[in-house]
Parts: sequence; structure tokens; C-alpha cells
Amino acid sequence: MNHGLTTQRILSIDALRGITILTMIFVNELAGVQGISAWMKHMPADADAMTFVDAVFPAFLFIVGMSIPFAIANRKAKGDSTAQLQGHILFRTLGLVVLGVFMVNAEGGYNEAAMSMPIALWSLLFYAGVILIWNVYTTPNATLKYVLRGAGIVLLIALAFLYRGGDDGAGHMTPQWWGILGLIGWAYLIACIIYQVSKGNLAALFGAVVFCLGYYAIGRTLNEDSGLQVLFSQGGHASHTSIVLMGIILSIIFFHGKGKKDNRRFAEAAVYTVILLVAGFLLRPYFHISKIYATPTWCLYSAAACTIIFSFLYWLIDLKKQSAWTTFFKPAASNPLLTYIIPFVIAALMHLLHVSWPDVFYQGVAGIVWALVFAVAVMSLVTVLNKLKIKLQL
Repeated sequence: MNHGLTTQRILSIDALRGITILTMIFVNELAGVQGISAWMKHMPADADAMTFVDAVFPAFLFIVGMSIPFAIANRKAKGDSTAQLQGHILFRTLGLVVLGVFMVNAEGGYNEAAMSMPIALWSLLFYAGVILIWNVYTTPNATLKYVLRGAGIVLLIALAFLYRGGDDGAGHMTPQWWGILGLIGWAYLIACIIYQVSKGNLAALFGAVVFCLGYYAIGRTLNEDSGLQVLFSQGGHASHTSIVLMGIILSIIFFHGKGKKDNRRFAEAAVYTVILLVAGFLLRPYFHISKIYATPTWCLYSAAACTIIFSFLYWLIDLKKQSAWTTFFKPAASNPLLTYIIPFVIAALMHLLHVSWPDVFYQGVAGIVWALVFAVAVMSLVTVLNKLKIKLQL
């Protein structure tokens, strides 16, 4: 099932991950900026359109998919048994889901007055727990590692009990919509299962993509009063899983077997792109493009865009050896979880200290420039944190 995949990191995949992370930070900061063009914002749910902003989340899902074959091959190369491999997948999924649920509850649904601390402090303690649990410790003292991770787990459990939600303050943490990381976690789990069961067979993986999108389509067309509606209520997860599967397919297209000619790689990727675009075009009259609704057209067009971008990066970095410029992205690409949470840590800290950025940072061109500066600053901060041996790994 490893298809002759290398256990070495693929620079072009890391570059795509790093670029996606930079774009994510940029657009998240840009979200609060007024007086900018619509193409720099998320499209409304019913707009039948998408911008590059709407392609950031599916790009993450796609990269997760591209990484799965390599991750599984690497675990097997290290001697993991089947049980150990499945345990790793399950614990990674659990980590993503826990992170997602905590983060989404910190964003809304809380009742600060009923809690024993400000939500900003609660959030900062949560992120401290995350670092304690998932930091990659370099100390040879195994006892110290277990103590630090155990302290992080206890902290998260305590924060879960301290959380209060609802108007009356009697509510507790709920999954809500799982948060971005939670959605990635569920899609990752399902895609890993499908990849292993199919043994990486392309026909089977294409069939799984069709099944996921078909499942979504059936759920959207059923009458709300239909007794079958409950069976097709997870269409969003199915759509997200389809994007991860499409990322797996591209990895197999590019890296299946040894000695594959580059011309064949690009020819197959081109055909794959056409298939995705044509499928999206044919489905668009029935399912408009919408990130909010996670429609099949959004999934297919996003995957096609990722395929085109990755093909270019592979040509530029792996074939033409123009990789010096990727140095800036490497720290974040190898430490994506820490990079992802840093803006949330900064926001919580500023909220706790009752400070904010100047209003000019949220207006027009100045806001765009600030969002870019902020994104670059966060990426640079990760470089410093990496040197301080703070690296998170699920």
C-alpha cells in the first residue's frame, strides 16, 4: 500500500502547506477590515461563488490528504504494527477534535459572568495546556515528559469543568460545529480508514469521492420530514472527507512507484484537474458553489485549484530546484499546529489586557498591509519558537 513512497519530506508539499498557513493568517486578520473588495472576503452562503479566501480551508484538507500516504508509509517503515498505526490515527483524531471543540467554545456560547475567570484567561490556560500536552520534548528525562503532559491533561479537564454556557450559565461545553480543527480531524479519520481499506487503489478512491459527494447530494435533496434525513445528516463531513481523498489521489498520481516519468506525472495531474473541473461544472446547476454549505462544486473546484498549484510547485521546487525561497515557510510547515494557534493566543492576551490594534489597521489599504505584516510576523515568530524547542505534534 505504500506505493514505493519515500519516507523523506516532499519540499513541494511543505511549501504548499506553508503558503496555505500564511494565507490563512492573512485572511483571518483581513476578516475584520472594512472597505476592501468583495474578492478578499468570504462569499455569502447563497452567492454561488468563491474567492481565494474560501479556498483556504479546503487547501488544508487537501494537504492533509496528500500527507496521509507518506505518514502511513513512514509509520510502517518505523516498524509500527497495524494496531499501533490505528492507535496513532485515533489519538491524532482525538487531539484535533478536542482542540476544535475547545476553540469553538471559546469563540461563542460561553457565559463569562457564570465562569470563575474571564474567557480570555480561560483561553490562554487552554493554549498552555495544549503546549504542555503536544510539545515535542527533547529532554531525555522520560519522567519529566510524562509529568508535563499529565499536567496539561489535568489542566484541560479542569477548564472543561469550569466552562459555563447558555443564558443561565448552566450549560457546559458542546461540540457546536466542531471548529476547524475538529472538522479536519473527522475528515482525516474517515479518509485514513478509506485509504487503508482500499489499499490505495485509485479506482476505489475515486469511487469513495463519488460516494461522499453522492451522500451529500442525497442529504440535500431529501425532504426535511423524511425519515431518511437522519441517515444523511452528515453531508458536511462527507464533503470535507472527499477533499482529503482528492488530496490522497494526487499524492498517488505524483508519487506512486519508483521511476515514474515526470511527463506522465504532469499528464495524469492535468487529466485529473480536467475531471474535477468538468464534474464541478456539471454539478453546479444543482449545487451552487458555497463554502458555508460545503457543496460538491466547492469541493471539486477547490481540489482542482490545489492540484494546479501543487503541480506548479512540484515543477519549480522538485524539478527546477528553485527552493531557496521556501526557507521562510519551512518552520511553519513543520510546526503547523503552533502556527495555527498563535494568532488566537495573541488575541486572547490582548483581550485580557484590554488592548487593541489602532483602528487604522482595520480600514482599506492600511488594513490589507497590516494583515500581511501580521501574517509575516506570526510566521517569523514560529521560527523563534522552533529554536526555543517549542514544537507541537499530534
